[in-house]
Amino acid sequence: MSNLKVLSINKSDVPVLVIQGVVRTFHQGREALQVLRGADLEISAGEIVGLVGPSGAGKSTLLHIAGLLESADAGETYVCGEASSTMNDDERTKARRDHLGFVYQYHHLLPEFSALENVMIPQIISGYSRQVSRQRSKELLRWMGLVSRETHRPARLSGGEQQRVAIARAIATAPKLLFADEPTGNLDPHTADEVFNVLLKLAREARLSALIATHNPDLAAKMDRVVRMEDGLLVPA
Repeated sequence: MSNLKVLSINKSDVPVLVIQGVVRTFHQGREALQVLRGADLEISAGEIVGLVGPSGAGKSTLLHIAGLLESADAGETYVCGEASSTMNDDERTKARRDHLGFVYQYHHLLPEFSALENVMIPQIISGYSRQVSRQRSKELLRWMGLVSRETHRPARLSGGEQQRVAIARAIATAPKLLFADEPTGNLDPHTADEVFNVLLKLAREARLSALIATHNPDLAAKMDRVVRMEDGLLVPA
């Protein structure tokens, strides 16, 4: 990724993500559903880990807790060496902004803004100048093969193009850890394979760590290792 000099490289020896004994239970009336019952996981710098398991097994819940979007009932999550239980709301927001990137099954692009502006916005929120944000965004979209589409709003982009913009947006602030929840689930098989290969190549060349949930065994096989959500625990797949 010689043309993407704006991206920082994560060289820390500290595990980017550590999940220890995480428990999460949901209550519906008198019924209690324990989705996570002591999940453990560690992700090293630059490691790409696949997360598989049936629908309803708790993959999204785990991603939300690991991504500091939701709190666990018990256990601990460490992001870049910091324990989430010691963070207040402002500190959790700052940790997400500074260290984490998110890609979802649906792209969630802002419809009133162009592809370029969608990639710029999180950088501006993080404190980058408009000039630097524009430069980074242009380079990312060029690398994603979208140089001719940067002025187009999401409605004028294909599903695959929209998801490429979402990926560019997720890594624009140079996070240390990327979370992706079924990032190609809404795409046809050919487009899904193309988009996933772009995501993997970008993550590897930028030395991003990643936790990627997928139902696709072919996509999971391309990652460094795969863990399975099984009975509320994480086991090697």
